[in-house]
Amino acid sequence: MKNFKIIFTFVLFLLFSFSNAQKIGVVDTEYILNKLPQYKEAEARLNSQIDTWQSELQSLQSEYEKKRSAFENERVLLVGDQLKLREKEVMDLDKNIKTTTSLRFGTSGEITKLRSNLVQPFQDQIWNAIKTMSEKNGLGIVLDKSNNISVIFLQKRYDYTDKVLDILLKGTEKNEKTNKSKK
Repeated sequence: MKNFKIIFTFVLFLLFSFSNAQKIGVVDTEYILNKLPQYKEAEARLNSQIDTWQSELQSLQSEYEKKRSAFENERVLLVGDQLKLREKEVMDLDKNIKTTTSLRFGTSGEITKLRSNLVQPFQDQIWNAIKTMSEKNGLGIVLDKSNNISVIFLQKRYDYTDKVLDILLKGTEKNEKTNKSKK
C-alpha cells in the first residue's frame, strides 16, 4: 500500500508537470529586420553617412601623407621656428586623423550611437510583435536564433519568424494607410 501511494504521487506529479510545460518558439530577428523596408532605408542612410565619413578620412589621410612627405623632403632646408611650425602642422594633422577616427568609428563613436538609434525602434516593434504572437500562440519561451543561440534542429511549426513578420508588416500597412489618408 505504501508503494502504491508513492507511485500514485509520482504519477500525479508527472501529470501536473506535463500539464504545466511551457511551449517554446523560435524567431530570427535578423531575418525579420532584413525584411522590413523601413529598416533597409534607415540602414542605407547610415551606410551613406559611413561612406561620407570614410571619404573625409581618406582625404585627411592623403593630405597628411603629402604634408609629411613635403616636410621630410624640406626638413634639411628648414631652420628654427620654420622647422617647428611645419613639424607641428604635420603632427596636428596626424592627431586630427586619429581623433576623428576614434570619435566616428571607435567603440563608443558616432557610428555605434547611430546604429543603436537606428536599430532600437525596430527592436521595440519586433519585441511588441513577438509579445503579441507569443500570447496568441500560448508560448512561454521565445528564443532568438540570430543571437548566437545554436539551434541544431528546428521543426517549422516551432519557428514563429514569419508570424512575427506578418504582425509587423500588417502594422506597417496600417500606418502607411493612416499617413496617406491624413495627407
